[in-house]
Amino acid sequence: MSLTESPQTTGPLPPRTPWLTIILLVAVILLPLATWFFLPSIPALGRLHQLYSGGTSYPASKLLFVREGALQTGVELPLITNVQILDFDGDGKNDILYCDAGHNRVVLRKLNENDRETDQTLIADVAAPAHATPVDIDDDGDLDIVVSVLGNIQPDDGVVGRVELYEQTPEGFVKHVILDDVRRVADVQPGDFDGDGDLDLAVAVFGYNRGEVLWLENRGQFQFLDHHLYHAPGAIHVPVADFDGDGDLDIATIISQEEEELVAFENLGGGKFKTRSLWLTPNMDLGSAGLIHADLDQDGDEDLILPAGDNLEDFDAYPQPYHGCLWFENKGDWNFEKQRISDLGGTYAAAIADLDGDSDLDVVLASMTNDWYAPEHASLVWLENDGQQNFKTWQIDNQPIHLVTVAVGDLNQDGLPDIAAGSLNMRKPFDRIQAVPFWIQRAKKGAPQ
Repeated sequence: MSLTESPQTTGPLPPRTPWLTIILLVAVILLPLATWFFLPSIPALGRLHQLYSGGTSYPASKLLFVREGALQTGVELPLITNVQILDFDGDGKNDILYCDAGHNRVVLRKLNENDRETDQTLIADVAAPAHATPVDIDDDGDLDIVVSVLGNIQPDDGVVGRVELYEQTPEGFVKHVILDDVRRVADVQPGDFDGDGDLDLAVAVFGYNRGEVLWLENRGQFQFLDHHLYHAPGAIHVPVADFDGDGDLDIATIISQEEEELVAFENLGGGKFKTRSLWLTPNMDLGSAGLIHADLDQDGDEDLILPAGDNLEDFDAYPQPYHGCLWFENKGDWNFEKQRISDLGGTYAAAIADLDGDSDLDVVLASMTNDWYAPEHASLVWLENDGQQNFKTWQIDNQPIHLVTVAVGDLNQDGLPDIAAGSLNMRKPFDRIQAVPFWIQRAKKGAPQ
C-alpha cells in the first residue's frame, strides 16, 4: 500500500454520542419550566413556601367596621369599576360616586341618618365608564365630571375609547366629547401642566395591544389640544403630583400589558415633559392593578403605591406569591425605592388614610382574586402603620368578593374614616355579591370619642 492510499474500512463506524443534541433538547425543555417556576417568585424569595400555600387571611381588625346592606342573590353580576367618597353636591355630607360599567352609568349614592342609601344616576348611556373625575373644569363653582370611557370592558384593541366631559349646569349635565378616536381610556386626572392658570388633563389610554399616555391642553370653552407623552399598552392610572418638589405638576403611570413598568413624566415647564423610567420588573405576570400617590412616610414628598394582583387574563384567577402591595418611597432626584408592604392575594386597589387616628397614614387594600373557595380569605384589609412604615395587616371582611376599587372617607359625619368599595364580577365563583358595599367605622364601647 502506497503512502497516498487510505486504509479500507472493514465495518461500520462506531456511533457518536450526540451530546450537543442532548444538551439542546434538555435546555429547550427545562429552561422554560425553570423560568416559569422561579421568575414570578423573585419578589417573594425567602417566603415562597408560605405564599404558595393558597389564599391569604389575617387577624380580625382591631378597629370595628360594620358592613351596611346585605349580600345580593338572584341578581345580575355587578361590574363596578370605580368608587370615590366626596361631598359632590356641596351639602356638607360625603357621598359615594361610582361607575357602573354593567349599566353604562355614573351614579351618586347618598346616605341618610340611618346609613340607608339612595342612588341617583347622574350620567346615563356612557359606554363602560372606567373612572369619573369630579373637577370644576370651567371654574364656575360647581363640580363637573370627566369620564374615562373604556367603550368595552372586555379586551378590545379597537378605537372605542373617549374622554367625555359633563358640564354641570342648573338644567343638568351637558356633554362635551373632548377626546375621541382613541382606544380604551382608563383614567383622567386634572392639573395645570403648562402654568397658564386653567386645568389641563392627563389621560391613560389603556387600549389592549396598543395604548398611550397623553395630556390635554385646556384651550378654553371646553376645547382641548392633545399632546402625546408615551406609547405603550396597559396604562391604568395617571396620578398627578409634584414628585420632584420643583413647584410644578408631574405625571406618573403604571404600564401593565406587555411590560410591567413604572413611568413618570417630569414637567419641564411650558408644556414640555421628560420621560423617566422609575422601575421595571422582569415578572411580566406581576398584575399591576393601579397606582396612587401619597406621602406615606410624611417626609414632605410624594410616594407611589402600587397594588399588584390582576389575574383577569386567567380563566381561573388565583392568588400568586408575588401579589400584594408595593410602596415606592420617594428618595429624591427621581429615585424611588421599592418596598413590599403586603402579600394580600389578588390585590387590586389601595386607598390611603389615617384610620386609627394616630397621625400616621395607613393603607386599605381590596382583593379581586384571593382564593374565594375558602371563605376565610380576605377581601378587604387595612395595614396599620406604626409610624416607622412597618405595617401590620388586619382583616376587615371576607365578603363581598371580587373587589376592584376602594375609597376612604367619613360617610356619616362622626369624624371616623369609613370605607366604600366596588365589585367587578368577571370570574367565578359568582357568589357573595354586593355591588357597592360600604363599611361604617364604629367606636368600640369604652373607646374615647
